[in-house]
Amino acid sequence: MASSDLEQLCSHINEKIGNIKRMLSLRNCGQEPTLKTTLDKIGDEIIVVNELLNKLELEIQYQEQTSHSLKELWASLEEDYKDVEHLKENIPPHLPQVTVTQNFVNASDGHPEEPVKAEEPAPTKKPPKEQRFIKEMSFITSDEFNGIPAYMKSRLTYCQINDVIKEINKAVVSKYKILHQPKKSMNSVARNLYHRFIDEETKDTKGQYFIVEADIKEFTALKADKRFHVMLNILRHCRRLSEVRGGGLTRYVIT
Repeated sequence: MASSDLEQLCSHINEKIGNIKRMLSLRNCGQEPTLKTTLDKIGDEIIVVNELLNKLELEIQYQEQTSHSLKELWASLEEDYKDVEHLKENIPPHLPQVTVTQNFVNASDGHPEEPVKAEEPAPTKKPPKEQRFIKEMSFITSDEFNGIPAYMKSRLTYCQINDVIKEINKAVVSKYKILHQPKKSMNSVARNLYHRFIDEETKDTKGQYFIVEADIKEFTALKADKRFHVMLNILRHCRRLSEVRGGGLTRYVIT
């Protein structure tokens, strides 16, 4: 055996012997009445510190979830802002323009006041047809979200639920725009959808606004999967919709 290996072995054995001596020393200290009280206090403080660490871990988890929800809310607000900017840049040209007319020339220009020639009235356009009201689902509030049972919402966030409401409203508006459209102006696709909508109506849905899963697939990018039906359960809990079944079809009525 080389001398270096022998020295390492001796060092390792001496370290183990030193550890055993320290353990025996601490064991003897625990049996002394004067030191036992101090050790008990240290044990109690360790328990308190452990509880504080557990609370700190829970707080960190809560802050991480809050941060994630805020990021999703920010993304949703950013998307809404882009929609508003798009509307601002694409104002319909038929809306009335605000014009300011000056009746007289300012006297400070050194010219006598002269009446401005009256402008000929623009030819009146036919007033646009009054748009018919389409009922949409209102978004849930933060208080309503907090009142949803944990087992029901699972890991779903406030923003995710309201995003689904936005898509459902998109389907509702698209459907009833076709129903309110004059039949003469419909193309073949719209006409086929119109007839399907009429066939799906029942006496229980008369005067109500409703959609079916086929409308979700037709007008939105949502998938009618298990997660989607969990969302529908939440919306029923929040009294945003109700179900009318019949003829092998489930109708989701906006309430």
